[in-house]
Amino acid sequence: MFNQLYESVVIGFKAVFQNKGRAFLTMLGIIIGILSVSLMGTAINGIDNVFDDTMGMFGEDVLYLQQFPWFMGNTEWWEFRNRPQIREEYAAKIAKRAESISFASVETNRRVTLTYKESSSEGVDLKCASWQSAYIDVAKIESGRYFTQLEDEQRARVVIIGSEVKKVLFPNVDDPTGLKIKINGLNFKVIGVFSEQGKIFGMFSIDNMAVIPYQTSKGVFGRSWWLSISLKVRDGANKEAAVDEVHYITRGLRGLRPLESDNFAINQQEAMEDELGKIKTTIGLIGIGIAALSLLVGGIGIMNIMFVSVKERTKEIGIRKALGAKRWVILIQFLFEAVIIALIGGMIGLGLTMLLVGVINKFFVASMSIGLVITAISVSIGVGIISGIVPASQAARLDPIEAMRYE
Repeated sequence: MFNQLYESVVIGFKAVFQNKGRAFLTMLGIIIGILSVSLMGTAINGIDNVFDDTMGMFGEDVLYLQQFPWFMGNTEWWEFRNRPQIREEYAAKIAKRAESISFASVETNRRVTLTYKESSSEGVDLKCASWQSAYIDVAKIESGRYFTQLEDEQRARVVIIGSEVKKVLFPNVDDPTGLKIKINGLNFKVIGVFSEQGKIFGMFSIDNMAVIPYQTSKGVFGRSWWLSISLKVRDGANKEAAVDEVHYITRGLRGLRPLESDNFAINQQEAMEDELGKIKTTIGLIGIGIAALSLLVGGIGIMNIMFVSVKERTKEIGIRKALGAKRWVILIQFLFEAVIIALIGGMIGLGLTMLLVGVINKFFVASMSIGLVITAISVSIGVGIISGIVPASQAARLDPIEAMRYE
């Protein structure tokens, strides 16, 4: 029994490699299908892998009171643009009135150039935040410290820089705290360096940043019209209750009547989770659609080739059966041949995916997992079995006498 099975497997391999060109053309549908499934899987795995790190950058217990929601949906941009600005005094009033909020920091951002002697770092994201951001900001300090309430109120020219900025401005300095740099030509003292934070969804680095006191920014750059307020939910407080409380207080600060719509947004990391779910669903549906169509075409191609193979080797089948080969041996032979074609196609598709993952990671996030490899191989084997079962059954049922007479 074992010898007959082994012989069937060997014959199946030989049959495939004797017709390499035909077998490869038959594999194309499988290759494209597995490539689609694999790329879809790597994208979803990549998103999942960086999601926790990315969400950590926004803070699980931090709310962001802003003019614009992070995701606008189908609403026109101008509707958000025409909303009244977030006002500086909201931060102190919310912190005072909201029992669920422990700290509130007014913030704004701008692009600046930082220089130190001959070194320059352009396009740095400068965050101007009040002293309370020291208790809200999730970024860790690697060396030095955060600025104090007194430094904020007295408009001290101090700055905390990101790890990427440090590398550019101070490539040969271990700890630049205490050194003077220029921000848009104005002197500032470095008092701290943030630890490396990485990238948002693996694409946008947030280490190319710096933070100065908000009151200092008003004295240096003047008043900013684009403000937001970061709110720290008090330890032990319910986050949903905190959102409701901030929502109620802000409507009062805005002077909104009961039936008037909100003209502000309270953003939080859950919005990212919802959007991530939509992205994953879209990627999944597109990948499954392309893969299903490709695998269907590939399966039909394998079935067609197997019918041709049975016809071409009818006499051989008759001789083998006359010599005592059982039906199941013939069945296994042709079924294994179909599986080999599908499996080789799947392996080629996986190989192409591995090559493309490196390219994709330059623009997006992608990650190949063992589970994905096993799934792709299983799908390939499944397509081979489904496509080959009918031709293999036909071969197994051939009458040996009629088969040997076939020309």
